[in-house]
Amino acid sequence: MPQIKVALIGVGNCASAFLQGLSYYGKATKSEEFVGLRNLTLAGYVPNDITVVAAFDVDERKVGLDISEAICAKPNNAPQVSHVPQTGVTVNKGTILDGVGESTKHIIQVSNKTDVDVVKILKESGAEIVINLLPSGAIKATEYYAKQAILAGCAFINTTPNFIASDPLWEKQFKEANLPLIGDDLIDQIGSTALHKTLLKLLSDSGVKITETYQLDVGGGAESVDTLARTRDAKRAIKTEAVASALPYKTQIVAGSTDYVDFLQNKRDSYFYIDGVYFCNTPLKIDLKFQTVDAPNAGSVLLDVVRAVKLALIKKQTGAIEAICAYGFKRPPKMTPIETAEEDFKHYTNA
Repeated sequence: MPQIKVALIGVGNCASAFLQGLSYYGKATKSEEFVGLRNLTLAGYVPNDITVVAAFDVDERKVGLDISEAICAKPNNAPQVSHVPQTGVTVNKGTILDGVGESTKHIIQVSNKTDVDVVKILKESGAEIVINLLPSGAIKATEYYAKQAILAGCAFINTTPNFIASDPLWEKQFKEANLPLIGDDLIDQIGSTALHKTLLKLLSDSGVKITETYQLDVGGGAESVDTLARTRDAKRAIKTEAVASALPYKTQIVAGSTDYVDFLQNKRDSYFYIDGVYFCNTPLKIDLKFQTVDAPNAGSVLLDVVRAVKLALIKKQTGAIEAICAYGFKRPPKMTPIETAEEDFKHYTNA
């Protein structure tokens, strides 16, 4: 089958995990070596069918390098779990707009090279799918690259919390261009929001009445800095809405990022509190701490989403594809319970 050709907007920690994952699973030959994937084969494709053909960034330590070298450049701090060989794909100087916020100016070293013609690069590379991996606060830059994807005839995956797939105006533009649009705000494979939703559903299904609950995240890395400075309220609203969808009734819920701790590097600590009552109004309280590494958490879900988007291209489906959005994103155009999203995605990719 033909390879799935993708372009990456932003060569940060998530891009590093994505490339390393393609290398790691591309070397695997035995079933036990594919541990960590939600789906080894999806829509007839394996991870090794995905290839990165173009990449864009603004940091001078990455621009001009082969992407295999750029993913190891500072300020990236994702763990190195697999060697990525030379790809022949050079990181291009992208358009900055609001891609670098006030809080990350001391972290990002902006290249003085001339911005490339994004549409030209996408067309020449043969890219079919553009994956937006920009910082959460890059609203204008996200919209810019969404437009470039349309002009280049590429499907667009928005991993950021900026509203693209869930914005009717953008959805209309992609429909008119006969292209798939997927987003918004990528779900982690084993992220705090998914765990919180699962716990609440388990308790609710068991007859527990949740009276109040919160989820607070503390992380390291440039994305955590940017989130606190520019998108804390937006992320809180998205996460709170996502968590609330796990319960069939309204209650007091808070979910969001609360602080940045530099020595955590690419780790994220999540704290959960759940208060409720069960049989005969007996009180129940849960306090939990959960630690993950951020970048690899995006890998498995993103591999699934990319392969599903390839299927959407083959089917010539356009606009926001609800089954993919609900499966892989915190803020899809239509909020869907976890079990429904899983079932719809399975049916979509098996049809």
